[in-house]
Amino acid sequence: MRCALTPTTEPLPASSAPESWNRPGSPVPAAGPASTYDAFVVEIRVAEQAGVGVTGRERPTEDHVVVLDNAVAVLDGATNLTPGLPSGGWYAGVLAHRLGELLRAAPEADLADLLAEAIRAVVEAEGLVPGRSPSSTVAVARWTPDRVDALVLADSPIAAFGPRGYQVLVDEHLSRLPRSPHTFRERLRTGGGYDQAHLEALREGMTRTATYRNTPDGFWVAEADPEAARHASRASWPREEVGALLLATDGVSCGVTDYGLLTWPEALDLARSRGPRAVLDVVREAEATDPGGVRWPRAKRHDDQALVLVDGL
Repeated sequence: MRCALTPTTEPLPASSAPESWNRPGSPVPAAGPASTYDAFVVEIRVAEQAGVGVTGRERPTEDHVVVLDNAVAVLDGATNLTPGLPSGGWYAGVLAHRLGELLRAAPEADLADLLAEAIRAVVEAEGLVPGRSPSSTVAVARWTPDRVDALVLADSPIAAFGPRGYQVLVDEHLSRLPRSPHTFRERLRTGGGYDQAHLEALREGMTRTATYRNTPDGFWVAEADPEAARHASRASWPREEVGALLLATDGVSCGVTDYGLLTWPEALDLARSRGPRAVLDVVREAEATDPGGVRWPRAKRHDDQALVLVDGL
């Protein structure tokens, strides 16, 4: 859902300025026509598509997008199966609105400070409790006349493209968690399918993963602890080094990182030539050929999708 407040293959380390760029086999394609979002003529294009819930039924998307004159943000509300707990989509929407307000009010402020304040405000307003609250990923990009800043918390990456190639800002904490040999993914690989047993296996996996949430040896995500913002992966580039950005939820980035359908430069080319929705369609069409999750084991047949193209930087 869009929050309209105004009309690397090698990951980057946290809290660092990038030093090297991946170089695709061909140059990053030039930007097409743009509409004016700031003095540098920036174009922002958004595509979103709802997936299905863990039961396979359609429901509203739990991804949220914020678009401002000088910043964009993508949030992916985490699926939760805890009875009585508000949905991750609800939390992502509330947090997106507050984060957008803060980004607009303080265009030069540190991104981690703004995210921490947004989390704190939501916690206080909604009475959320650490470890017993819904959660969300956060990806934020902001540009000034001199710099482009980016922040990623959990698994919604940002790809930056420039004259020297491209870089991908990711948060790898979640991918580094210990994995049980008996997971819903292994069950899907052997043909178990999306049935009640899958739902129970998924519930067990989520319960296990939750013990690592916002802990030093686990992973960090927006929930009810503002300190999580301090553990986000961050990057900052001179503005002249960045021509375009892609911000994606994992329902889109899986097409690059898990399925191998596209490279990041190919995703940029497709988003520029046919619109960001075309990238979403590539992923969704591939998943339709694997309805049981045998080739690409995943929690749901189709995850929610959100992709933002920022071009003409």
